[in-house]
Amino acid sequence: MLIGELADKANISVDTIRYYEREGLIKPVSVRDSGYREFDESSADTLLFVVRAKDLGFSLKEICTLLRLKNDPDTTCGEVKALAEKKITDVILKIKSLQAIEKDLTALLRACTDTAASVDECPIVDSLDKKEKEI
Repeated sequence: MLIGELADKANISVDTIRYYEREGLIKPVSVRDSGYREFDESSADTLLFVVRAKDLGFSLKEICTLLRLKNDPDTTCGEVKALAEKKITDVILKIKSLQAIEKDLTALLRACTDTAASVDECPIVDSLDKKEKEI
């Protein structure tokens, strides 16, 4: 199948497939004399694996590792589990960071009581303008 068919099958853009190809995540099985790259069902399976891993928040570097592990017959499930455990830890830390941002923004919004005031008197701008973090 050509790249357009592959893109349709995976429901992603041709440009995304080209990017994944440049990053070494997917390879064509052959290249025609015309330069058109051909992919097979294995390519489609790999691409869908990449898309699902990306949807779970894995970075391209992590996906490369997952693909390497997947294709190594000596890999154990425990090795893959360790990578997923690290990812969930990263996700939990990111959630905590986002919750802290939400708290800070909420405090700034509460401080902004006079919406008709000049921007020079805006507590949000004042907070952002400070040299040190006060929140």
